[in-house]
Amino acid sequence: MSTLVTRGAGRPGTPWRKRLTPYTFVLPTLVGLGLFLIYPLLSAVYFSFTNIRLETLTDPPSFVGWNNWRFLLEDIRLGKAIENTVWLVLVMVPARMLGALLTALFLNQVKRGRGVYRTIFYLPALAPPVAATIAFVLLLKPGTGPVNTLLAKLGMSSPPLWFNDPDWAKPSLVFLALWGIGDLMIIFIAALLDVPAELHEAAALDGANAWQRFRYVTLPGISPVLQFAAITGVIATLQYFTQAAVAASVASGSVTAGGGITNVFGYPNDSTFTYPLRLYTVGFGTGALGYASVLSLVLFAVSLSATLLLLRRFRTFL
Repeated sequence: MSTLVTRGAGRPGTPWRKRLTPYTFVLPTLVGLGLFLIYPLLSAVYFSFTNIRLETLTDPPSFVGWNNWRFLLEDIRLGKAIENTVWLVLVMVPARMLGALLTALFLNQVKRGRGVYRTIFYLPALAPPVAATIAFVLLLKPGTGPVNTLLAKLGMSSPPLWFNDPDWAKPSLVFLALWGIGDLMIIFIAALLDVPAELHEAAALDGANAWQRFRYVTLPGISPVLQFAAITGVIATLQYFTQAAVAASVASGSVTAGGGITNVFGYPNDSTFTYPLRLYTVGFGTGALGYASVLSLVLFAVSLSATLLLLRRFRTFL
């Protein structure tokens, strides 16, 4: 009996090729991680201690120690970029999640034409980010935009200036994000359908009202999906670049005027100037790739920390 157990567990006669077979299946993933994650990350760490520049990439960089890291405390525009990015994370991510969840709950209650309504609500998510942002800026254009025209006809004497007003620019980006919640909506619809109906029926028999059933049955049932939406939303918002850049360039008129959009990043008054925009302007505007590597490493560390925090503590927020 002991001989059989030993042979079954140790497999001393297994050929070395069969032992290596499992590793061949994971080899493409390991190579991809090495080439596109580990190597770029280690390169960024190395370059953050050098004076490498965009215009002299062919020249070997020289070591400058902690100079690039010290400049984090001296960067004037970095503080505003961090403030705007944190604001977007705290406002845009919960707003998108709440909007998508409410829409999913509403569509699950629809009896007739449910597929049509789901398609209508999902369609905005298919629009390319650049095209959607340009259309939204034109819709909210002060004076000639259809939204402000309608508000004026409804009696509002001074409609908001939206993307041309520092106080309304970030909320306008949030409205743009809410317009494209179709991707999250579909995920939440699938999660809601996966909650057992028997639990709702049992709670109703015990006297639970609609809010109590939602709070103590629905939310725990979809908590893994909510966690996934929160993590991906935070990571995406920390990297918020395209919509902010396009909105600033279109609202300021630099596109129609033929100017470079890097000169108007953050318009108006740096109200839409996010952390990735600062990283881009440093790396491709000033050419200081060493300092840009520092900014990218900080962004990576913050994203990783936020992910780990949400993985460990998300249920405490419910």
